Amino acid sequence: MGDERRFPRWRDIRAVLPPLGRRDRLLAAAGIADIRLLARRRAPRLVFDYVDGAAEDEISMARAREAFARVEFRPRILRDVGEVPLTARVLGREISMPLVLGPTGFTRMMHRDGEKAVARAAARAGVPYTLSTMGTTSAPEVTRAAPGGWNWFQLYMARDRGRSRAALDLARDAGMDVLVVTADVPVAGARLRDVRHGLTMPPRLRRRSALGVVRHPAWWFDFLTSEPLTFATMGGSDLAGITNLMFDPGVTFADLEWIRGAWGGPLVVKGVQRVDDAVALAEAGIDGIAVSNHGGRQLDRAATPLELLPQVAEAVGDRAEVYLDGGVRGGADVAAALALGARACFIGRAYLYGLMAAGEPGVDRVLDLVRAELTRTIQLLGGSLDPSVVRLRP
Repeated sequence: MGDERRFPRWRDIRAVLPPLGRRDRLLAAAGIADIRLLARRRAPRLVFDYVDGAAEDEISMARAREAFARVEFRPRILRDVGEVPLTARVLGREISMPLVLGPTGFTRMMHRDGEKAVARAAARAGVPYTLSTMGTTSAPEVTRAAPGGWNWFQLYMARDRGRSRAALDLARDAGMDVLVVTADVPVAGARLRDVRHGLTMPPRLRRRSALGVVRHPAWWFDFLTSEPLTFATMGGSDLAGITNLMFDPGVTFADLEWIRGAWGGPLVVKGVQRVDDAVALAEAGIDGIAVSNHGGRQLDRAATPLELLPQVAEAVGDRAEVYLDGGVRGGADVAAALALGARACFIGRAYLYGLMAAGEPGVDRVLDLVRAELTRTIQLLGGSLDPSVVRLRP
C-alpha cells in the first residue's frame, strides 16, 4: 500500500500558489519590467500612459532604450569582487549609490502619497530626490516627510520672474540645497498619448474610459479619497494655464546668472544635448551637467543621451560633474553610463512605475532592484568601471 494521504496545510498550499497580495507580487518582481506591468494593471490607462509615453512618435524614448540594448560589456576575470563599493561623491557629498531620483510632475496622480513617498524611499536608500516645479507636494511638505534625506529642487523658469524667485525661496527655506534647472523646455512638447486621452489636471473620467473605474478600483478609490491634486509650488490645478505660465521661450544663458544669484547653492543644468552647450555651461561655472533629452518627452528625434555622454564627459573634463538622464531602467544601465563617463544617473519612469504599482513600498522595491543589479554587474565586470569594460555596438 502507498503512503496515507494527509490533509494539506495552508503553508504548504501557500508555498506553491502564485503571488496573491500586492506585497507578494512586488517581492516576486524580478526587474523594473515586472514593476512596470504591475503599474499598468493598477493604474488607469491615461495615468499609466502619462508616465510611459513620450513626445510625438516616441522615437527619442525608443532610441534611448535601444542604445542601452547596444551596450556590450567586456569583463575582466580573476579579480577579487567579494566587496564592490557602490558609493559615489556627488556635489561634494557621498551617496550610497550613483543614482538621483529625478523630478517628475503630477506625482500624486500615480499614488496619493506622491512626492512624500518618493522622498522617504530615497532617504532610506541614501540617494537624492528632486522635487519638480510641477510637483503636487510643496517643498516644505517634502522635507518634513523626509527630514533625513538629501532633497533637491527643480526649476522651470517662469515668464514671471517673481514666481520663479518665490519658488526658489520656498525650496531653499525648506532646506533644499541643490537646484536642477531644466533647460530643454522653451515650450511644451507634444505628448500624443496625453492628447488622445484628453489628460487634464486633475484627471477627469471620460465616457470612453468609464470602464477604468471597474478595472482599476484601487486607483480610483485612492484618487477619490485623497486631497484634490494641485500644482503645489505654482498654485492652482489648471494644466493649460500653468503650462502657458511655466515655460518661457525667452530664457537664455544669461538667465543662469540670475538663477545663480537667486539660489546661492550648487546648480545643475539638465537637458544638455550638444557638446558645445555642455562646454559653455562648464566654462560658466555650472556645477553639474545632465546629458538628457527629457526622457524623450520634449523634442522627438533628439540626441540619444548614452551616445552623447562620452563626448560630453571628455569635453567637460573635471570642470563640472556630468550625469546621464534618459532610458535608465536598471543597475546594468547605471554601470554602463558610469563606465562611459557619468558621475551618476537620473531616473524617473522607473520609480514612478513602482509608485503606481504599490506606493512607497513600490519605490523601495525599484531602488532595491537597481542596487542589486548594479552590484552584480560590477562584480561580473571584474570590480571596476572604466571605458575599457564597455562599448556601444554599431
